Amino acid sequence: MRELVDDLSGIRIAIFDLDGVVYRGQTLIKNIDNIIQELKDLSIKVVYNSNNSTITRQMYVERLYGLNIPCEYSDFYTSASITAMEITKIKINSNIYVIGEIGLREELRAMGHNVIKKPSKSGYNDVDFVVVGLDVHFTYNNLAIAQRCILEGGAQFYATNADVTLPVSDGLMPGAGVMVNAVETCTGQKPITIFGKPEPHGINMILDDLKVPANKAVIFGDRAETDILAGNRAGIITAMVLTGVYSKEMVDELEKKSNSIDINLLPDFTFNTLDEIFK
Repeated sequence: MRELVDDLSGIRIAIFDLDGVVYRGQTLIKNIDNIIQELKDLSIKVVYNSNNSTITRQMYVERLYGLNIPCEYSDFYTSASITAMEITKIKINSNIYVIGEIGLREELRAMGHNVIKKPSKSGYNDVDFVVVGLDVHFTYNNLAIAQRCILEGGAQFYATNADVTLPVSDGLMPGAGVMVNAVETCTGQKPITIFGKPEPHGINMILDDLKVPANKAVIFGDRAETDILAGNRAGIITAMVLTGVYSKEMVDELEKKSNSIDINLLPDFTFNTLDEIFK
């Protein structure tokens, strides 16, 4: 059995981003299934914290099993599930207009909320929240409804995440931030809260749920402005993996600008591949 490098030897939780770290699109990143199993063999709890809100946690379980990575429903903390939990703290059984896909809709419904497909002309006042996530079927009509719910009905505007890109097998696609920015532009309002990374809501949930101190957890991510920033804000160890959005040149550029940028954008470690975390 291989050992972790010394600086990670005391880790009890390994938090993985998914897109760009475990897979790109439908393609498993080389040897990740074996690396995750090696971590588990070292009695390290492996969980997943993704900003992608388009699919349910059960769908994530099925996807990873299909990639030879055994996992459980409770291992996943998605921006959709985090949003649903946090919205419920604000108001239970609320009426919500959603720009998003099945993952976000089902997480909100599971927490007892009413997801409204299309408010009646007199029903904009009945919408408590507009929640925006990634939606590949996003339309002008969706945007117009969200605008009226916020401006005419007084609905509060929240977002799952603000990623402007999403890594896929052959490059990048538009992310949820595109939809969030559209709603912000036509309403003149920013989201009250963005629940996904770089906010540390999900990481804090993981630490609380698993009763592990922050200095015993590490996040493996591929973006400075989301994964690394969230991890640093939560006080855990941060590791950049150069298999997704960020390249070595981009990390070098951040380090050059370290006097003029948020220091929390800088990772504790940078790995070309996750094989490098082992001796």
